[in-house]
Amino acid sequence: LISPLLLAIALAIKLDSPGPVFYRQERVGKHGRRFKMLKFRSMRPDADKLLVLLREHNEASGPLFKMRSDPRVTRIGGVLRRLSLDELPQLLNVLKGEMSLVGPRPPLPSEVAEYEDWQFGRLRAVPGITGLWQVSGRSEVPFHDMVRLDLHYIRNWSLGLDLEILVRTIPAVLTSRGAY
Repeated sequence: LISPLLLAIALAIKLDSPGPVFYRQERVGKHGRRFKMLKFRSMRPDADKLLVLLREHNEASGPLFKMRSDPRVTRIGGVLRRLSLDELPQLLNVLKGEMSLVGPRPPLPSEVAEYEDWQFGRLRAVPGITGLWQVSGRSEVPFHDMVRLDLHYIRNWSLGLDLEILVRTIPAVLTSRGAY
């Protein structure tokens, strides 16, 4: 059903910029288990190297790195990010049991290395493609509030809460609120 969409996205990425279609990044999952999270590539192939030069322009709090006008993002990548289409390959991570549809976002190992003790609670759940953070403003939400939202989700998990988050994800994606 979504195969034509995935194929169209892959073709657009290839036509827009050189480099691979997919981006694999090591993330930390439940109980600190590391896995390779899959995304459609939305940045230049040398984006990780350029990050060092851009650190002083970080607009996020805590160990996160976010920039509204990140020069590493490709033209097609900007569209994919606004519509969260770059996340679609994570459905494969869900099928492999490394992620679920709903849960805390899987952090980078470098972020976990900077955690305060209370923040490790985020790693008690299977990470998700969407979660309370994403439907509450995404990149506009400060890091400490993101962690609090994740811990609230973990403490109050229910099928009803997952369904509510999935429903709230639709307008969050369509309005691109906090997506950059």
